[in-house]
Amino acid sequence: MDKKLIIAIDGYSSCGKSTFAKAIARELNYIYIDSGAMYRAVTLFCLRKGLINKNGIDTEGIKKALNDINITFVYNNDKGDYETWLNSENVEDEIRGIEVSNFVSRISQIPDVRMRMVELQRQIGVLKGIVMDGRDIGTVVFPDADIKIFMTASVDVRAQRRFDELQAKGENVDYHEIRKNIIARDIADENREVSPLRRAPDAIVLDNTEMTVAEQMEWIRKIIKAKLHADRN
Repeated sequence: MDKKLIIAIDGYSSCGKSTFAKAIARELNYIYIDSGAMYRAVTLFCLRKGLINKNGIDTEGIKKALNDINITFVYNNDKGDYETWLNSENVEDEIRGIEVSNFVSRISQIPDVRMRMVELQRQIGVLKGIVMDGRDIGTVVFPDADIKIFMTASVDVRAQRRFDELQAKGENVDYHEIRKNIIARDIADENREVSPLRRAPDAIVLDNTEMTVAEQMEWIRKIIKAKLHADRN
């Protein structure tokens, strides 16, 4: 490919954004950045440090701790996948648990947290050739992204996907609790004061309720090809 692109993928939780973005990155040999995992890693750090407890969230403590948080993505050749590392520790499985899920939207609403994460994301994206997914990539982080996708799917399908994913990892989870959590996250993401979940005006909607990953890849290949063709002419 003669031109490196920035591909921004936004959308609701448990839509398969990460799976889709990783597949695109592998095919194009791009860097994959999971912005949602970054906020999950911050949430895990706060839980471990007691900054989230029965008394609530210690916002001031979190602000002071941000410089102690380092998040990177490492490609695992054995798994053929990217994994999230928090301060030199692989936390990929732990950040996907229900406890982190219950708090991540609230942590991501803290302006200082978002500013720090956006700063890190933009540093990674300077050279282009990246695929990033999250809630505000096309609207805030990379408003000038070459391709913007907004993903959605039905609540029931998203809950089932999340349930199957966690069960496959051996976790004892309840479908109805997961569904309730997804609905609550949708409301929180859409209504937060800082960078609420919005479809960018120039984003292309992908409703993957009834689509396989292979079908989604066929869909994005056509979009990438059209974009590169348009840029050359």
